[in-house]
Amino acid sequence: MIVGGNERMEAQYENICREHGCKAKIFTKEHGSLKKKLGTPDLLILFISTVSHKMVLSVTQEARKSSIPVARVHTSSATALRAALREHCLNAV
Repeated sequence: MIVGGNERMEAQYENICREHGCKAKIFTKEHGSLKKKLGTPDLLILFISTVSHKMVLSVTQEARKSSIPVARVHTSSATALRAALREHCLNAV
């Protein structure tokens, strides 16, 4: 699951995740409560620079309750996403 990032890059984020053998839910903006949409992902990637502080707090709180690992990435670039996936995914290419 990816929280934050740029709306224009959503398709690119999905392609990058597919390259690494992952399926991604992407939330660039908060539409209603993310708590209900969180589910049980294997990894939560937070693009810190493009997310509100309130959104970061609520998502990390839910992730902590469900024991979901969180990768905090400062920039929302394709390169930063690839690096986070390489670091955290077993199926990294």
